[in-house]
Amino acid sequence: METRSAAKKRKLLIFYNQKDQVDDDDESEKSNRSRSIDRISDLPDAVLHHILFLLPIKTVAQTSVLSKRWRSIWSSFPDLDFTTLTRAPTKPHSSSSSKSLSQNSKETDFIRQVLTLRDKHSDIRILRFGSWLSFSRLNGLIRLAIRRNVQELDVEVATEDYFNFPRCVIASESLRIFKLKSHYPGFRLPPSSVMTSGFKSLHSLSLSRIVLYNQPSLCDMFGESAFPMLKKLSLDACFGLKYLRIGCKALEDLTLENCFQLQGLDVLGGKLERLRIVRCFDAYADKSWVKIDGPRLRIILWENNAITDSSSLDNLSSLQEASVGFFLLQEDISVAKLQSVSNLFMGLYHAHCLTLDTQCIEILSNSNYFAVYLHPFNNLKSLELHTGFNKNNVPGLACIFRSSPMLHTLTLDIINDYKIERRQWNKDLWEMSNSEEEKFWESQTQALKSFLQNLTVVKIQGFLECENEVSLAKFLLKHGKALQEMILCTGHCKARYSLQRQKIRSQMMGFSWASSNAKIAFH
Repeated sequence: METRSAAKKRKLLIFYNQKDQVDDDDESEKSNRSRSIDRISDLPDAVLHHILFLLPIKTVAQTSVLSKRWRSIWSSFPDLDFTTLTRAPTKPHSSSSSKSLSQNSKETDFIRQVLTLRDKHSDIRILRFGSWLSFSRLNGLIRLAIRRNVQELDVEVATEDYFNFPRCVIASESLRIFKLKSHYPGFRLPPSSVMTSGFKSLHSLSLSRIVLYNQPSLCDMFGESAFPMLKKLSLDACFGLKYLRIGCKALEDLTLENCFQLQGLDVLGGKLERLRIVRCFDAYADKSWVKIDGPRLRIILWENNAITDSSSLDNLSSLQEASVGFFLLQEDISVAKLQSVSNLFMGLYHAHCLTLDTQCIEILSNSNYFAVYLHPFNNLKSLELHTGFNKNNVPGLACIFRSSPMLHTLTLDIINDYKIERRQWNKDLWEMSNSEEEKFWESQTQALKSFLQNLTVVKIQGFLECENEVSLAKFLLKHGKALQEMILCTGHCKARYSLQRQKIRSQMMGFSWASSNAKIAFH
């Protein structure tokens, strides 16, 4: 028979077990409710927009079916990058023309629909798209973007025929960045008076494939009073452009590319810091010239340009970095153009870092080109030379070294086009002292005294251990009083050559002529 005390304990045990079961059920219910709460949708619009910008535009659009909240997020999404949806704009081939045009039509219809159904109170921060389309469709899309106060507009198009620059962007007060690139066939600009009447808020302008045969001179379009807020300007493939003057007061970065018919360039920039000119100027013009005045100019990239008849680079006291390369024709260079090369180098003498391509060295090496004078680069600390390093280029290298009395780091990049079959390691090649190249370098010892006293690091890329390369390496090791390191990059070599490299290095350090304490490394 159950005692009264035992019965009481049994009832208490049943009570506590039931209570634990109720508590477990409550916790489970709370957990389920917690899992069902949509915490992402409660995030601020700006945070959700930032997250969605990391996704393709098609995926972002699909989120609009989730709820009314996400529909609102999509209709106010400020960064519309359709380049993940549209393909690179190229002219369709005749065999697939109908299919391509149909596909492009669907893509542009989608873009138009997104812009049309957009929340009228939400501005567009970024709009990017590229497509093959008609000018009327292009103009329509740009108009819709301008009405939504777009700030950055990036367009790449191909059209059936030349089209006119969309004038609706000129009067926009919201536009800060505008990029228009035509893959085919190109577009025309309106008169300078029309262009300069607007763009009061524009910070960056990039135009590519401009047709200027009826407007060969742009001396007034980018003057002092035009584009008052413009900081960055890029002009690419300006067909028919002969004369260009840049004087925008706020401009800091200027790029000019593929203007093969250019004959005259005048750049005046009180705030200009970076200038890049690539593949420009008419090599066959009777008279060509360039004038640059930039007291704040820090970087000049002058790459693969035809040599002008005259060059004037003034007030470049802030110059830090310069890169120079020319496009040379087969015929001899005129005296006027040689003087132009001298003037260009003279304008760069403030540079701290300088890169010269193989054409520069060829000009300085050719016996017919001794009219070129190099002003001493007294501020130069780093020099990079791209050269074939054949015997004919040795005088040009010596000329550059003489003009670099305070140089610390020298990099020689031996370009592939001039490389010959690799020669096996030959200790005699390093020990002999009667080669023509070595005699030449020894004759330059006094003229290169300051250069040799300050040079600390030498790096030779594409080192083949040929006679002319070895002669220079020996000369620098012998006379480089401050030389600390010489790096010889011989390219990829098999593992079995590693011991041979170690042997070479020890032999080099043991040669009687190696008076410097430089560390020698093979890469």
